Amino acid sequence: MKILVCVSNVPDTTTKVTFTENNTQFNTGGVQFIINPYDELSLTRALEITEKQGGTVTTVTVGLADTEASIRKALAIGANDAVRINAAPTDAYFVAEQIAAYAKAENFDLIFTGRESIDYNGGQVCGLLAEMLGLPSVNVITSIEVEGGKATMERDIDGGKEKVSANLPLVVSAQKELTEPRIPNMRGIMAARTKPLKVVEPAGVAATSATVGFELPAPKGSVKLISVEDAGSIIGILHNEAKII
Repeated sequence: MKILVCVSNVPDTTTKVTFTENNTQFNTGGVQFIINPYDELSLTRALEITEKQGGTVTTVTVGLADTEASIRKALAIGANDAVRINAAPTDAYFVAEQIAAYAKAENFDLIFTGRESIDYNGGQVCGLLAEMLGLPSVNVITSIEVEGGKATMERDIDGGKEKVSANLPLVVSAQKELTEPRIPNMRGIMAARTKPLKVVEPAGVAATSATVGFELPAPKGSVKLISVEDAGSIIGILHNEAKII
């Protein structure tokens, strides 16, 4: 089993978001970056599959040299090796094109992405990548079992669950129930220092979109707490103070 896991380098969820260049660029100054949480789930499930059936897990990241801390963490968690495509990830289509250009010649049996990256929440790479590689894809899976060249998966639908099967090779994206993420131990951290991290140059395709501008949401308004004993006053407050009824 030869598995590829797509790993994004994203800002920590506690990041205070600001912009530069007339609100067209995200300000990365002082920001702590982490592995996209959905990609950590993908990596863990890929490792569980190869530990059961044998095989290798490779991670691929589209990013510049400053993403290598996250890549080394992925290696510490257990990936066998890693590839960094040396380009800034401008949009989902560009990222998918770069990963597809790398993966075409590698003959992976299974490719994992997260359901989305937590910074832009686009959720597009899984489907785009599968289309570019000419492979089937199954999005937002909550479980996957692989046997005899076929994958059986589950995913949530309105009011229930859907069971899906597909032949390998296949592209899937991980939903949060897929598994529990692993925390790298000291042995893994030490081993990660010597695991292969290959840097390849981008495929030469151009980004098809550019950010015109970012805008932060309006600050949250103040909150007025009303005790249960005083619940009857809410009608008067909505009418006289908030003036919405």
